[in-house]
Formats: sequence, C-alpha cells, structure tokens
Amino acid sequence: MGRRLHTVVAVAVAAALVLGGSACTAPAVTGTSTNTSPPLSGSITVFAAASLTGTFTELAKRFEAKHPGTTVNLSFAGSSELVTQLTAGAPADVFASADARNMARLTAAGLVDGEPVDFATNTLEIVVPPANPASIATLADLARPGVKTVICQAKVPCGSATVAVEKAAGVTITPVSEELSVTDVLGKVTSGEADAGLVYVTDVKGAGARVKGIPFSESGTAVNTYPIAALTASARPAVSAAFVRFVVGAIGRSVLAAAGFGAP
Repeated sequence: MGRRLHTVVAVAVAAALVLGGSACTAPAVTGTSTNTSPPLSGSITVFAAASLTGTFTELAKRFEAKHPGTTVNLSFAGSSELVTQLTAGAPADVFASADARNMARLTAAGLVDGEPVDFATNTLEIVVPPANPASIATLADLARPGVKTVICQAKVPCGSATVAVEKAAGVTITPVSEELSVTDVLGKVTSGEADAGLVYVTDVKGAGARVKGIPFSESGTAVNTYPIAALTASARPAVSAAFVRFVVGAIGRSVLAAAGFGAP
C-alpha cells in the first residue's frame, strides 16, 4: 500500500512539473509576432524614361492595388531631360533611366539613395507606317536621299544607341528631325510626318497596328540597360523602396517581358 501511494504521489508531482513548464513556455510558442511592418501609405513621384510609359503605368496601378494607402504619380520624358530636371531641384522619389549613363549622372550629383538596380534591356528597331511608303527594308535605307527619317537626339539613350548602330553598320543617317524622346520619334511616324524612325522594340510592339516594325541585325550592337533607384530627396523612403522592389520583382518582370523588354 505504501509503495502504491508513493507511486501516485510521484506521478502527480511529475504531472504538475510538466503543466507548470508548459505554462511558463506557452507565450514563446503561441505569442503573436510584434515585428509586422505597418501598411505603406503616402504619395510618391516616379520619373521614368519615355519608353517605360506603358509598362510603368500598368505597374503603378498594380502597386496601388497591392498597397491601397499609396499613390504613384508618374512623369515620363527622355532620360537626359529628367536628369536635368532632377539636378535642378525637381521633386521626385524614384528615377528609372533608359541607360546607365544618365543614372550615373544622377549618382554623381549625390541624388541616388543606395545602388541602382538594373531591371530591363531594350534594343532599337526601324519603325515605318503600316504601308511602308518609302519601301524601307534595311538600316541603310534610312540614309537614302529623299527618305524622311526621324531619330532621337544623341544625348538621350535612344539617340546614343542610334549613333552606335550607325557606326556598326557604316551608315550615316541625315534625319529630318531629332527628338528628345523615343515617343516623339514614334509620334512623327504614326502621324505620317516621317517615312521611318528608329525606336525601341517595345515601342513598336506597343503601337500595334498603327506601325510596322523592321528588325535589323546591327541593333544587337547597342543594347540599352535600364536601371532604377530611389532618390535621396524622397519624402516617402519606405514607399519608394517598395516600388523599386516591385519593379524588379516577379510582377515587374512579367509586365516588362510582356511589353517586349529583355532581362537585365
């Protein structure tokens, strides 16, 4: 009888210890994490290369849908023009350039927060009206007498790429006009003011049936890489950083690829 009582007591003590230990450790197992970040909120302004108009408009909508407390305002122009505005004090939170050179200018001015991230690539393509009235077939055709060709100014990314492909092909184009952005070149062709122009592959794809694209082998000699970065002057650094991550992430890559951009 004594032995049985001793056993019962021992079991009761062990059970009490187990229950007591569980009570002590329960908060560590069942407690709620206190590291959850607050929801993003606020408005940011994104300066982006003109060739990103369609894709960034789509990405801004998707970003706002994912973060209902945010607003993304977009400003598009030639990359060099945007850098000029930013260095002159224009307020912005994020910059996406169509080339590394203009991003480097902004970095040298101390306006870039952290390291820029490459997120896309693009190449040139000849663009003509659907009926191709000047019978353009090659890059050399753009230099034929009487052909009204429009290109970008050399200081903007599409213009520096044009200079590179001209050198590679041994062709010198005498344009009827030089534009500040690739969308301006496209506009001259779609309006019938030009027989041909040099724009990005993505611009041709985005224009759809309004134009005809003519690939050329020399385009591979001038591949533009697009970097993006948050800016030091951003009043909403958390939202700016999140938008950059969104662009370089899975959704951004998907939207850019669908528009014809290459991977960085």
